[in-house]
Amino acid sequence: MDRLSSHKATKSVVEKHNFKFSKSLGQNFLIDDNVIDKILNGARLSEGDNIIEVGPGIGTLTREMGKIADKVVAIEIDKSLIPILKETLGEFDNIEVVNNDILKVNIEELVKEKFDNKPIKLVANLPYYITTPIVMKFLEENIPVTDIVVMVQKEVADRMNAKPSTKDYGALSVAVQYYCDTEIVAKAPRHMFIPQPNVDSTVIGLHVREEKKYNVDNEDIFFKTVKASFGQRRKTLLNSLGGLGFLNKDEIKEVLKQSNIDEKRRGETLTIEEFATLSNVINSKVPN
Repeated sequence: MDRLSSHKATKSVVEKHNFKFSKSLGQNFLIDDNVIDKILNGARLSEGDNIIEVGPGIGTLTREMGKIADKVVAIEIDKSLIPILKETLGEFDNIEVVNNDILKVNIEELVKEKFDNKPIKLVANLPYYITTPIVMKFLEENIPVTDIVVMVQKEVADRMNAKPSTKDYGALSVAVQYYCDTEIVAKAPRHMFIPQPNVDSTVIGLHVREEKKYNVDNEDIFFKTVKASFGQRRKTLLNSLGGLGFLNKDEIKEVLKQSNIDEKRRGETLTIEEFATLSNVINSKVPN
């Protein structure tokens, strides 16, 4: 079987199996060879790789990864796609399809069972409504993930990749970039899918660092500081940090002064390095 990433090939498979697209599951199948190749390159795919794919659809990207990787485990929530995947992936003995909801899967157990706790890569065309929970699940939990290459809504990719003092920079930018180096891998306008979604998409590459880049004493305090700083974007740090709930105004003035950060600045202007410094000072003030 040749590639499935053309309108003709995808339409043929869909019609053969009388498949009905589910809007609630965010099902839009990619039909562009060039973007498929960019995803493979963005994932730095090579022999010996272990891949978790979320939402394989009819197996368009799955097939191409199966030709290179050591093992691919594709997690698909829609049981009506399982017989289609058995057909389109039948020639590959290194691809396994799991019919389950990724948000209900214990990823740590899956990696242990399927990959013997070896490093894995997450490659996926994610349903937009679960993008952030899935990405943060892989970053925050004890999962040996080295690369996350995912197709997401353009605006979400822009936020993940944003720099300080831009309109897209926010808590998600800081959270993702705390763990990863980010890059835009490919742009995928809506006409590259069937059916066409209402928004354009972007493939973003999140390359997880082997060593931490930022010196953070308490990650819980760090992320609470970030969340409070962006809680009300128009407020200065002097006012927004009150959202932490355990510092009064005088104490906030003091921690900002110790952090060498002007109290009139807003959260969106702080670099991750500055957030790290600020949260470490705040952490030193928290009673044990």
